[in-house]
Amino acid sequence: MPSYVILSKLTDEGRKTIRHKPERIVEVNKEMEGMGVTVKEQFAVLGPYDFVNIVEAPDNNSIMKMSMELGSRGSVQLLTLPAISADDFAKLLK
Repeated sequence: MPSYVILSKLTDEGRKTIRHKPERIVEVNKEMEGMGVTVKEQFAVLGPYDFVNIVEAPDNNSIMKMSMELGSRGSVQLLTLPAISADDFAKLLK
């Protein structure tokens, strides 16, 4: 299944929600699963983004649907990058 890296920035509203209800992070991950996107790893990070997620999805359409759904709520901004493993990348170069 294709992998993607999602860089997330919380909006002011998103920060308020997470501050008062940190379990919302897990709830959103479950919602993503309902859209066909599986969170493989998730990290809270310092810097210009708040979270880095490594996810799997059947295709770009599933990722686009999830991104539009979450983004339309106004609590987060997403940057999604398609990714392949370094091993698969090395095989492409041979």
